[in-house]
Amino acid sequence: MERGRKMLKLSIFGFRFSILLTLLCFGAGLCVAGEPSFKPIFDGRTLSGWKAPEMSYWSVQDGAITAQSTQENPVKSNQFLVWQLGELDDFELKLKYRIEGTPAANSGIQIRSRVPPDGHVAGYQADIDRGGTYTGALYDEQGRGMLAERGQKTIIDTDGKKSITLFGDSSEFFANIKKDDWNDYHIIARGPHIVLKLNGKITAEVIDNDKANQDLSGVLALQLHAGPPMKVQFKDIQLARLKMENRKKVVLVAGPASHGYGSHEHNAGCLLLAKMLNENMPNIHAVVYTNGWPKDPTALDNADAIVFFCDGDGGHVASSHLEEVDKLAKKGVGIACLHYAVELPKGKPGNYLLDWIGGYYETYWSVNPHWKAEFKQLPEHPITRGVKPFAIDDEWYYHMRFVEDMKNVTPILTAVPPDSTRKGKDDPHGGNPTVRARMGMPEHVAWAYERPGGGRGFGFTGGHWHWSWAHNDFRKLVLNGLVWIAGAEVPPDGVPSKTPSLEELEANQDYPKPDNWNREKIQQMLEQWNR
Repeated sequence: MERGRKMLKLSIFGFRFSILLTLLCFGAGLCVAGEPSFKPIFDGRTLSGWKAPEMSYWSVQDGAITAQSTQENPVKSNQFLVWQLGELDDFELKLKYRIEGTPAANSGIQIRSRVPPDGHVAGYQADIDRGGTYTGALYDEQGRGMLAERGQKTIIDTDGKKSITLFGDSSEFFANIKKDDWNDYHIIARGPHIVLKLNGKITAEVIDNDKANQDLSGVLALQLHAGPPMKVQFKDIQLARLKMENRKKVVLVAGPASHGYGSHEHNAGCLLLAKMLNENMPNIHAVVYTNGWPKDPTALDNADAIVFFCDGDGGHVASSHLEEVDKLAKKGVGIACLHYAVELPKGKPGNYLLDWIGGYYETYWSVNPHWKAEFKQLPEHPITRGVKPFAIDDEWYYHMRFVEDMKNVTPILTAVPPDSTRKGKDDPHGGNPTVRARMGMPEHVAWAYERPGGGRGFGFTGGHWHWSWAHNDFRKLVLNGLVWIAGAEVPPDGVPSKTPSLEELEANQDYPKPDNWNREKIQQMLEQWNR
């Protein structure tokens, strides 16, 4: 009987604790699956990865980023040091700060912000000042002004109307802040919900549903405010990405410059695809890291899908990060490889691609000729939604090395290459006896893969010509593929997107136009595709 009473007490205690925990999580919006993985984004020695329009105010002193104005070097307009290696979306940021000067000394931490041409960073700011008026508040720099003062929780509705409640005394919170000493700032942002904490205590909370003014992603920057001489320092800056709740994140990793104007335009191609996803798919957040493997150490930490568009073989951007990508794939992160990115060296590297996307370009087995592929029939699959049969000239690689019996692989684009493309001499890319023996046979040049352990893969061998992105069916199929591997629902008619103009296609390319560039010919080709 006594044992029964003890068990009942424990049960009641556990139930009450569960209710309490649920209420705490609901109130602060902080409960997430697993502990965030914090990584340093300041090396403690240099300003590498950080940049300001006017660097004379910024330095590293005693292991801290230091911003200082003096009588000899005054600040007449607010100055900002912007982190260059990535942007913030859903995240937690931890750092230490201290501020010195008169009570008017003012600073802040810009999050999810914008950098207009004048360099004055605009957007959410976790406020800092020495006098105690603003520290711990959330401000909208060059926007709506104060969103939540210290001790306030603000809910902003879709029309911009604020509903404010008090959860603590501002002066008591300020008493918890150390003057002229180091303080811990902790910022948490998930979707429209932002929470500020100072020295372990929540000081402000905002739920911003004003879609016209909210910022769900943007830059991180540190502020040195205009005014009398002052000094503010930041150290131990650590960032953790948070898994998005209502959106899927697609990270496109673009390789460096490669083949020349209009071909293998990895950076321009990724930027174009990301733009179209962000403009047309509210449930997708697409970001691009250009010119190789991301320098942002947190780049892939909350990705639902990773897209590689780069050169292959030993020049593949993932070639030195195979185990890192493999761990993400084993967690269910989708992987797509576009064009040359479907190739890694045979053996262990190639086997990784087999595991990730179900097939890859194997030298002395696959070939990469230029030819006009006619896709007369398309399978029923989310990736083909809204895509009509089409034909286009590109460098279509074929005769891929697929997983055994093509288990869990769905061919997406299949065509019969001209026999002339099979007659190359034996070399890593030109030809081989097996390919020559398949005269007149169909070949798969794009495919979908559902990994046995979970997660999806997409291989697409086209994309040599940058202009191909203007072909509506070519482009839609790839956009559908990127949405599908992220685990999001592909719309019934496929991902919508406006046909890019030639001016849009010419933007962000790695090489200058050649002297013999025939713009009119390209324009005619683009118009003919989508008549």
